[in-house]
Amino acid sequence: MQVRIDPSWQAVLQQEFDKPYFELLTSFVRQQYRSKEVYPPGKQIFAAFDCCPFDKVKVVVLGQDPYHEPGQAHGLCFSVQQGVRVPPSLQNIYKEIADDLGRPSSCATATVEGQQAGMSGDLTGWAKQGVLLLNATLTVEAHRAGSHQNKGWEVFTDAVIEQLANRRENLVFLLWGAYAQRKAAFVDTKRHLVLKAAHPSPLSAYNGFFGCKHFSKTNAYLVQHGKQPIDW
Repeated sequence: MQVRIDPSWQAVLQQEFDKPYFELLTSFVRQQYRSKEVYPPGKQIFAAFDCCPFDKVKVVVLGQDPYHEPGQAHGLCFSVQQGVRVPPSLQNIYKEIADDLGRPSSCATATVEGQQAGMSGDLTGWAKQGVLLLNATLTVEAHRAGSHQNKGWEVFTDAVIEQLANRRENLVFLLWGAYAQRKAAFVDTKRHLVLKAAHPSPLSAYNGFFGCKHFSKTNAYLVQHGKQPIDW
């Protein structure tokens, strides 16, 4: 099966695209887009991969589901499209970055034609530096959180993590919350840096996300291994 995705990922994941489960998943997703309102827009389903080629990945951030309200999701976990109100979890991520690094996030302030346009939740700038912003499930029906879970996406994104963990060296995996920690439990901590904390949701951020200093720890590890740090 031919999937529209960055060529570097196409080569690594072709064996997944050819498996029966992925054909069933593709049929399900196509039917959903034809008959219902589904996010993100079809061309952005694989945006995380297209923004961050396989050999450029330095950091992996795991989310669970795309945002399910209009105009939010655009294929990158925790990220929303330009001009959309910044979700609470991302606000907390920005707060931890400011506390950890002593300055605001590079993505937090949007500029339009050189003019500041207020708070932005678009994390494309991170993705283009090598941060794979990967949701476990890549599509969702409008207003129905978790509606595309257990249809095959989780099998596919498990394979993505496995390929990165096995084929690459010295990556950083940022695992926020129990779900992400279970999903990447098999990553070899001798080959990669695995950082765990509570989820940045307002329900749990005060239970260990605030103060985790994952952003400075990530950059220290990248520099230690001869890589350019991320401008968070």
